[in-house]
Amino acid sequence: MNTTYDVQVYKIEDRKYAPTAGGKSRTSYRVRWAVAGRKFGDTFKTKALAESFRSKLITAQREGTAFDTATGLPEPMARALNARSWHDQAIAYVDLKWPRASAKHRKDIAEALTTATMALLSTKRGAPPTEQIRAALYRWSYNKGRRAAGQRPAELANALLWLESNTVDLAALSDPALTRKLLDALALRLDGKAASASTVHRKRAIVSGALRYGVETGHMPSHPFERVRWEAPKLSTEVDRRAVVNQGQGHRLLIGVRQTTPELEALFGTMYWAALRPEESLNLTDSEYERPRKKGGWGRLHLTGALSEAGAGWTDTGDSIEERGLKHRPDNAVRDVPAAPPLCALLDRHIEQWPPGPTGRIFASRRGPGGIYVAARGRPVTRNAISTAFHKARAAAFTPAEQASPVARRPYDLRAACVSYWLSRGISPALVARWAGHSIKVLLEIYASWIFGEEAAAIQRIEEGFETFPDMDDMAA
Repeated sequence: MNTTYDVQVYKIEDRKYAPTAGGKSRTSYRVRWAVAGRKFGDTFKTKALAESFRSKLITAQREGTAFDTATGLPEPMARALNARSWHDQAIAYVDLKWPRASAKHRKDIAEALTTATMALLSTKRGAPPTEQIRAALYRWSYNKGRRAAGQRPAELANALLWLESNTVDLAALSDPALTRKLLDALALRLDGKAASASTVHRKRAIVSGALRYGVETGHMPSHPFERVRWEAPKLSTEVDRRAVVNQGQGHRLLIGVRQTTPELEALFGTMYWAALRPEESLNLTDSEYERPRKKGGWGRLHLTGALSEAGAGWTDTGDSIEERGLKHRPDNAVRDVPAAPPLCALLDRHIEQWPPGPTGRIFASRRGPGGIYVAARGRPVTRNAISTAFHKARAAAFTPAEQASPVARRPYDLRAACVSYWLSRGISPALVARWAGHSIKVLLEIYASWIFGEEAAAIQRIEEGFETFPDMDDMAA
């Protein structure tokens, strides 16, 4: 808000209007003033109202109150004019982000803003049950698609009506205590326990974006997070070495898939041998798999996009599956990844036994004994099916000690194993980043400890120097 003290208030101007047909003549009263040379005016039906407004302007001028150059009003009045509740601000932010956000990110935004709103209620008086408030926020207020589609659900109408007037104004966040309360709420789960560091950072970033948008639109003078010293949990971006399978464990895990869910062995193979993200594997089509020129040779995968399962309420099509371009790439980008001979063998066997679905995608949901029949619609394998198959294979392939450890807890850990192996073999980080679909910066942050097998080489150099030390027997004596 730009302000000035250069203000002039003029006399009230009477404006008389001729009578209309069958009516009486009338008079209006216009208050005129100038702020930094720019003229403003407001018209009132009665002289008393005009004099009351003019008195407010003169009082503010005499008391040395700054005037807003955009609205011409004293600063307190200008701020009141621009006042916006947190609920309205959050909805405005959802509408801003919705067109360009993926379905999954839309869900993340709704989840974060719902958590924030529960901490920014101005009162609990007359409040509906907490579960109903959360449902109203998540399913309606922070879902632009549903709001644009039609009438409010009857079961949420009372909660939505209550929310419209019972969240704090953005101006209230100038109080550091309220801002700290908000940040503390983002760090907790629904059960009151501490949320994971990644969840806290994700929610804080989303809520910070909503508040920053409030600053951009002039509804807040500054970002409230900047005035509070609050530390989020430490976030480690580096891959957990304990979760990365070695070659023996990786092979045993794929054999476990073959024994329990054979139609998904090649799906997990694309993650383990080519570092595909699960959603990229689901989008892989037969035409994107370039076969080896000779048996036992290398092939290539030409990746064009990804499939994510987000729920019908969050996509633009109403389908629970959303097709997106490659992560952090333009929509028409293609990423080429070498397919090692073992992966080509898996894919060839899979395509022979389980032909691609009608869409051409290699990994489609199947019906019938052993998953032999392809569903008519060629739907991709569901997230639940992938998770179930992976945990069955893990139980079949790993020892009890390995099952209790963090090793390969998620299918995504197979991708980490592949990238880690490439780096440990001395492959250029730039090339690995291109194959894996990372930026070099992110790759170095996540896999720094694996590059060029630095640790193994360092230990070997240390051992080479041991010959200069006395024998262990001599030291013991």
